[in-house]
Amino acid sequence: MFKNSLKIAWRNLLRDRQFTLLNLVGLSIGLACTFLIYLWINHEISMDNFQDDGLYEVMQNVPLGDKTLMTIESTPDVLAKALKDEVPGIADAVTFKTPGYDEETCIISDGGSKSFEATEAFATENLFRLFAFKMVYGDGSKALANRAGILLSDRLAKKLFNSPDKAIGKTITWYEGLGKKINGAYLVSGVFAAPPANSSRQFDVLFPHQRYLATATQDINWNSSDPGTYITLKKGVSAEQINQRIKNFIRKKTGDTVWSGTLFLQRFKDGYLHNHFENGVPAGGRIAYVKLFSIVAVFLLVIACINFMNLSTAKASVRLKEVGIKKVVGAGRGLLIVQYLGESVLMALIAMVTAAAFVAVLVPYFESLTGANLMASFDPKIIGVILLITVITGLLAGSYPALYLSGFKPALILKGTLNLSGGGTTIRKGLVVFQFCVSAILIISVLVVYRQMQFIQARDLGYNKENVISFKNEGNIQQNLHAFVTEMKNIPGVVNVSDLEGDLFGNHSGGSGIDWPGKKGNIEFSGLYVDFDFLQTLGLQMKEGRAFSSVIPIDSTAVIFNETAIRQMGLTNPLGKTVKLWGSKNTIIGVVKDFHYESLYKNIGPLFISFRKNNESIITRISPGAEKATIAKIASLYHKYNHGLPFEYKFFDEDYHALYAAEERATVLSEWFAGIAILISCLGLFGLSAFIIQRRRKEISIRKVVGASVSHLATLLSADFLKLILVAFLVAVPLSWLALDRWLQTFAYHVTIDVKTFLVPGAAIMLITIITISFQTIKGAFANPVNSLRSE
Repeated sequence: MFKNSLKIAWRNLLRDRQFTLLNLVGLSIGLACTFLIYLWINHEISMDNFQDDGLYEVMQNVPLGDKTLMTIESTPDVLAKALKDEVPGIADAVTFKTPGYDEETCIISDGGSKSFEATEAFATENLFRLFAFKMVYGDGSKALANRAGILLSDRLAKKLFNSPDKAIGKTITWYEGLGKKINGAYLVSGVFAAPPANSSRQFDVLFPHQRYLATATQDINWNSSDPGTYITLKKGVSAEQINQRIKNFIRKKTGDTVWSGTLFLQRFKDGYLHNHFENGVPAGGRIAYVKLFSIVAVFLLVIACINFMNLSTAKASVRLKEVGIKKVVGAGRGLLIVQYLGESVLMALIAMVTAAAFVAVLVPYFESLTGANLMASFDPKIIGVILLITVITGLLAGSYPALYLSGFKPALILKGTLNLSGGGTTIRKGLVVFQFCVSAILIISVLVVYRQMQFIQARDLGYNKENVISFKNEGNIQQNLHAFVTEMKNIPGVVNVSDLEGDLFGNHSGGSGIDWPGKKGNIEFSGLYVDFDFLQTLGLQMKEGRAFSSVIPIDSTAVIFNETAIRQMGLTNPLGKTVKLWGSKNTIIGVVKDFHYESLYKNIGPLFISFRKNNESIITRISPGAEKATIAKIASLYHKYNHGLPFEYKFFDEDYHALYAAEERATVLSEWFAGIAILISCLGLFGLSAFIIQRRRKEISIRKVVGASVSHLATLLSADFLKLILVAFLVAVPLSWLALDRWLQTFAYHVTIDVKTFLVPGAAIMLITIITISFQTIKGAFANPVNSLRSE
């Protein structure tokens, strides 16, 4: 029986090749998109899954000047030890500083000819007790307890010494980002396994945290926040209990019960996906994109299934006699349902093979778009999930046709008195409306997201980001920065040069340890440390006062605030007044006009700009029109100082675009998925219009005989479809408006949704529909009525 049913199913697929092709293409595209999205979702939800469930990160809610809360991952350096010693229920705690606004990368050398750029991290000795990172050689705890020790990843150790085991006991040279060269002071006392691809914490070199504190003594206090603090709990103790005990821990240490930060725990494994907070409350993060594209995948698959349903039910008249005869000779409804479901599952399996071929071709492009190594976590479980998705798709696509076809009464079929209009037609219309409603929502969303991205790129940031490049202050340049900058300024095409710590894209220092005359409460400041000519290089505008000057000695202890900071501090006539930055006296020499130093998700906050020489990044403005030649000359000068090191630079506008990488990826993916949704819907509409026009051929012929014109008939045949599309669009408008308005509210600065937002997609969908069905409607209108009426 199974073999016979399979043979019949195969013959039915071959009998109507147009029907089969339309279904196969629609299902294949839907499955291919679903498989790609599933691979990406699997990558996202697998991040940090190798870590223990009992590992928590201590988060901090910091009050801002406008009485809102900002949630940050950084905490005081002294927090971990204090929590472990003083809070009951905490089993262990570690201070772990992973790549941030400074020390993101360093130069590691074997002391000879081999030098590599590496990502560095700092940790206290109990790191390997809490995190699931593995040691390959040596004792991690002993190595991190020794201030003169260093640990390398097996990947970096192999590069430097050809084999990880040969690295133990060797001396390395570290060029750090603080302007100092530490040569011959570090012995490799351990080698750890490089963090896996699904780790959110990636690093190549691990230093004892005491090494960092030796060069950043200003961070050893309760008013400074820099590294991360991670803890494990004792058995039987809950995170909620610890939250109550640590909430006001920093406030008790500082004595400030209003402006100091409050603490809470977040499960470490949740941090990658749930990384966005609004006013101290979890508000999504990457998980929002996981949910969004999960919904998109489901909708694309459902749209493809709807095609199968519509075409199968519309084609029911062709299979009526088959159903009637099978029932007469004893086939029950259950057997027919199994047969028709088998046909749809067979179609889905064939589509799966085609979809797999699509995926194999598209994976490299999809990986470059998402920035994820999708095939790194490919395993048999994924194959099982793909097969399950395929079978469910086949059953879903064939469910309604199977129930519809198997429900016909054989007597009515064989007498020719069966009426196929009514419920089936209504359901088909509803499915078409659903298809195009989803497509319209996707198209409207793409348009709004695109407008917001254009708005972001075109917004006046308060400085000129064009034709500015940045690169690391590293290697021998650190010891000869003044000479290097002097030579750079003599290069034709170089307009100005400066250096800064961090960047203008959210990576910067900050804190509340600032005192000023008349201070009434703490304010959480962002901070930039810059050298001479910084404001001039970026074109920042002064509201009052002046920029830093190399000819005025007092500027080594000077500070500049932005307008928002001065306003929130309540200072009038601020120039010349003395403030304390973490105990150090500084004189206000200027007020810079507000500019965006973070993403447009955030309002401009209070900012101080402090003078510091020899910072991490060198920024250079170059003249437009000769960028390549100028950069080539800068690279030549760089190699003069750092022979053998690669010259790696970025344009400021590229870094700015990177702030919205997730949104831009979502935009591109949405464009593709919206186009695919329309394509699949139109494939179904094309087939459906062909079958409906075939059923109405006698009506069309009679109308032509009594004088109907071709244009009248084409309009008549198109009207029903256009009505359905109009209904779909009217349903899509309020749904898309609600979702997009909510998304736009996450930006402090955003576009508005107006009538044009909906008119353009509406007109586009109508035009696409007309083009899709025009071939069939015009073909039906031009058909010779004699061919349809000769048998009457």
